[in-house]
Amino acid sequence: MLEGNHVTKKKKRRNPGQGVPRLSLESLNLARSAEWRRMKLKQLESLLGNLEQFSNPKIELEQYPTGPHIAARMLYAAENSFGDVEGKVVADFGCGCGTLGVAATLLGADHVMGVDIDFESLEIASSNADDLEVNITFVQCDVKNIGIRVNWIDTIVMNPPFGTRRKGADMEFLSVALKVASGAVYSLHKTSTRDHVKKTALRDFGAVGAEVLCELRYDVPQLYKFHKKKEVDIAVDLWRFTPGNSRERRI
Repeated sequence: MLEGNHVTKKKKRRNPGQGVPRLSLESLNLARSAEWRRMKLKQLESLLGNLEQFSNPKIELEQYPTGPHIAARMLYAAENSFGDVEGKVVADFGCGCGTLGVAATLLGADHVMGVDIDFESLEIASSNADDLEVNITFVQCDVKNIGIRVNWIDTIVMNPPFGTRRKGADMEFLSVALKVASGAVYSLHKTSTRDHVKKTALRDFGAVGAEVLCELRYDVPQLYKFHKKKEVDIAVDLWRFTPGNSRERRI
């Protein structure tokens, strides 16, 4: 069971010709047909690059957009290296504007759910899903208080708060994800916290596997008043965690 407020899709707030460019019919057909099986990384990144992002980000929630470069590589690795997306139930924790969830649908997930505490973000995410004509269930809920039947979700993908405003926020997300996911958890964390993340996941959160798949550069745009530079890139790790209740362990 899932506890939270389901977001009802409203009519789009954009005027014709404003906001996110309309995707070409060819791109939409590609996304909706069996051709997604052969979708190239650059094609996926291009589709994600058209999505609307935060118009009024909230610093207390550490809201930063997940760029198409990182989102595409994250989901592409999950599917092409591990088969964790196609035909799976995928959840995006702290989904923001829905970029990771949209990527999961384009790579053939059977069902995708986006969870976020911020209603305004969920409205943008819902609009993005409408633009690509993909089906995603959006739920307004604090991830820490989510109630989901264990083993219902196969794969969790997330770009959690890094914990710079509230220490430990990223690990709260990881703790819940490892309790809920039955297959794998993919998450982004600052490279500088690598040792802490691995030790905590294995020792305290019951993970039976914690692997850094690659190190990426996270481009942080100038969103807030305290940002002095136009753009800063931060080294982040793309992790794949195996929960203690994982089907991999039982096989």
